[in-house]
Amino acid sequence: MSTLITNIGELVTNSPEPADGPGPPVAAGPGRPGEAAALAGAALIIEDGRVAWTGPASRAPAADQAVDCGGRAVLPGFVDSHAHLVFGGERSAEFAARMAGRPYQAGGIRSTVTATRAATDDELRANLRRLASEMLRQGTTTVECKSGYGLTVEAEQRSVALAAEVTPEVTFLGAHVVPPEYGDDPGGYVDLVCGPMLAACAPSAKWVDAFCERGAFGADEAAAVLAAGRQAGLMSRVHANQLGHGPGVQVAVAAGAASADHCTYLADDDVAALAGSDTVATLLPGVEFSTRQPYPDARRLLAAGATVALATDCNPGSCFTSSMPLVIALAVRELRMTTAEAVWAATAGGARALRRADVGHLGSGARADLVLLDAPSHAYLAYRPGVPLVAAVWQGGELVAGAVPAT
Repeated sequence: MSTLITNIGELVTNSPEPADGPGPPVAAGPGRPGEAAALAGAALIIEDGRVAWTGPASRAPAADQAVDCGGRAVLPGFVDSHAHLVFGGERSAEFAARMAGRPYQAGGIRSTVTATRAATDDELRANLRRLASEMLRQGTTTVECKSGYGLTVEAEQRSVALAAEVTPEVTFLGAHVVPPEYGDDPGGYVDLVCGPMLAACAPSAKWVDAFCERGAFGADEAAAVLAAGRQAGLMSRVHANQLGHGPGVQVAVAAGAASADHCTYLADDDVAALAGSDTVATLLPGVEFSTRQPYPDARRLLAAGATVALATDCNPGSCFTSSMPLVIALAVRELRMTTAEAVWAATAGGARALRRADVGHLGSGARADLVLLDAPSHAYLAYRPGVPLVAAVWQGGELVAGAVPAT
C-alpha cells in the first residue's frame, strides 16, 4: 500500500539529494548540512514504511491513496536524543524554589532516586508510557531514554528493561550520581557500575553514559565507566560541562562518544575538540529555561563547524518538558539559532547524536516518520511558541497521532 502526501506547502527533507524528475527542486530554504533543506509545492510517497519518493507535487507518481495537506508544512519526525523518562515522584517544589532564587545542584537527583526505588514496575511503566505518548503527539518519533534513578543493580536493570519497552535507544546511566549508601566510598560505587550493574543492564541497553560534573563523577571515573561500557558492547555518550567548566567534553571526544550533552560552559579547546571530531554537541535549552542558568553558545559551536543537536532532557528535576517544539523555539530565541538550524538540529542533528541514518531526514529510503504542521512553514515552530501546531504524526508510515483527510 502506497500513500501520496501531496499539496505540501513546505517539505523539509534535510536531504541533499535532488527531487525526482528533470530540473532542480524549488528551494524553500537552505540545504547545507546544519540547516533544514526544504521544497516548496512538494509531495512525498510512503511505501512499506519508508519514504519512496519526494519532489514537486506536479510530478508525483500515482499511489494507492492520497492525503491532501492543504498547503501545510511537513518535516521529519523530531529525534529527541536525551531524555530521562523512567522515574518515580515529581519535584515541583524544587522547581518553585529555583524560581525563587535557589541555585540548581546535581544533588537533587537523589530525591528522585528515593521515589524511583519505592515505585512499582507498573507505576514506572505507566509514567514512562504517558511521557512517551506525550512526546509522540508533539511530533517526536524517535526518543532516547536513560536509566539513572535507581542506582542499585536491581533498580537499574529494571529501568533499562522498562525503557526498552518503548524505544531501542536505551542508555545505561548508572554513573548519574553516587547514591547515599556509597557516600563514603565513591570508588566502590564506580566499581559496582563498571561490574555487576553494567553486566545486568547491558543486555537491555545500547548506550552507556556518565554525568561528568562536579557533584557527580570526575574525568577518570567517567572514562572508566565509558571504557567498561565499550567492553560490554555499548556505545558512549556523556553529560558534559553543564554546571561549569570541566573535563566532560574532552572525556567524550577521547572516548569517541556519539554526543556530549549540555555543553553550557566551553573553553576554546572544548569547541575545537567537538569541531574536530564526530562527537555531536547536544544542547538542552529547556534545562537553562528551567534552572535559570546561562544558555549555551550555539553560534560559537556552529561557527567552529561542530555538529549541533537539540533535545529536551525531559526529567522530573532540571527540565520537565517533553516538547521538542518548545526546545526549537528556545533555541531560536535564546541560542540565536536560525529557524532552519534549529529544525535541523532537532531532527537530523538528533539522528547524528544517535548515529542513526534512517531517521531525521526524508530522503529516499528513510523511515517514514513525518510531522504535519498546522502552519505553512517550519518557522512557525518559533514564530508561534506555545501553540499546538502538530496536526498529525506518522511513524514508520503509519498515522499515529492527529488526523488528516484522505482522498
